[in-house]
Amino acid sequence: MKHDSIIAQEGYPFIVFSLIITVFVAFLGICWLLILSALISFFIIWFFRNPERYFREEEKVVISPADGKVIKVENIEMAGSMAGKYQKISIFMNVFNVHVNRIPYNGKIEAIDYHEGKFVSANLDKASSDNERNAIKILTENGSVIWAVQIAGLIARRIVCWVKKGDTVKKGERFGLIRFGSRVDVYLPESSRIAVKIGQKVKAGESPLGYLP
Repeated sequence: MKHDSIIAQEGYPFIVFSLIITVFVAFLGICWLLILSALISFFIIWFFRNPERYFREEEKVVISPADGKVIKVENIEMAGSMAGKYQKISIFMNVFNVHVNRIPYNGKIEAIDYHEGKFVSANLDKASSDNERNAIKILTENGSVIWAVQIAGLIARRIVCWVKKGDTVKKGERFGLIRFGSRVDVYLPESSRIAVKIGQKVKAGESPLGYLP
């Protein structure tokens, strides 16, 4: 499934429910409540928007998997299933950002590691290790490893992943979403050249994050 509809399919139940409530309130004739209900319905539709994105292809460029603001760029050494040395880029997604996530680089899905966890605010450092998260390992054609980690936040309570182990994926392809505010961490090889700074705003499937060695 391509998941390229203008509204992400996971949003339909929320949208339908909110519209039913709005129609019911309209019959009640309570003006202020109708306005509030209509605004909530509009926000839900807006939240689940799924726009087309285009990027300028460059050699070895890694593009952002998420809309939002870069809140962390650091060198880090990981243990466990993600063992290795990386450059980590953390992107915070507020409730007004597009929440559909995209593949940062061409390759094959080597592993998907889901971890249950807490729901602390996604802009805190401990969210990377403490929160519910879904880590996707991409093996590129030249043998580099990239991890894209979907992290639930204080409000986000549902991580959706549309790819599975063994899938061949293309840069910019949609691979999932996180509902209602969240974060995505990207782990690039240690010798990668980073192209973003803390505080910079990025767009999924469009903004360059860095360049592989």
